[in-house]
Amino acid sequence: MHLVDGARFEWSTVDTVLLDMDGTLLDLRFDNLFWQQVVPARYGEVHGLGPEEARRQLEPRFAARQGTLEWYCLDYWSRELGLDIARLKEEVEDHIDFLPDVPDFLRAVRAAGKRLILVTNAHRASLAVKLRRTGLEAYLDAIHSSHDLGLPKEHAEFWGRLREREPFEPARTLLVDDSLPVLRAAHAYGLGRVVAIRRPDSTRPARTIDDFHAVDGLAELGDPRGESED
Repeated sequence: MHLVDGARFEWSTVDTVLLDMDGTLLDLRFDNLFWQQVVPARYGEVHGLGPEEARRQLEPRFAARQGTLEWYCLDYWSRELGLDIARLKEEVEDHIDFLPDVPDFLRAVRAAGKRLILVTNAHRASLAVKLRRTGLEAYLDAIHSSHDLGLPKEHAEFWGRLREREPFEPARTLLVDDSLPVLRAAHAYGLGRVVAIRRPDSTRPARTIDDFHAVDGLAELGDPRGESED
């Protein structure tokens, strides 16, 4: 295996497709807006702070929990910030949307007979809002949240726990995710192909990613029903 795999991608080598949600299937624009603008604004209202001062206070607290299960836990942040984070997400859920071409890609994967699994760090409360808003669940064979397995996807041990619940053959499994730490953990576990998303937020430029095989969006992986990506 190679983290950067320039070989022709053949869908015939893949039986199971593991997909991240935020930044892979759904536009990360919502999450960036929510955590960088909506939460600081509401926190500022509660504590008598302007938006910039609220962001200044919150950023180091967020950064300190990144890569941990708490970073993704709405219950944790509700306690820490004194806000109902799940309710706040519902207030702005109209900003939740698919990234370009995602529904067509998901339909094609299912039509090709691949097992299609959502593997997300999203808290179940956040997941519920996004599933209700998008109808994403209808495209999937199964959904697994890291909160049910007790470790975030950034940990190599997560993938063994996932395999106990969702049997898959690592060598014939594809993972697509926008998180480089997650892709590194999955690669360390032995997944056969890991692919990074360069443009998880449709309002921002594509990232430069040298460590992994990378695509701007899922459509670049080609048609799983027979066509391949060059």
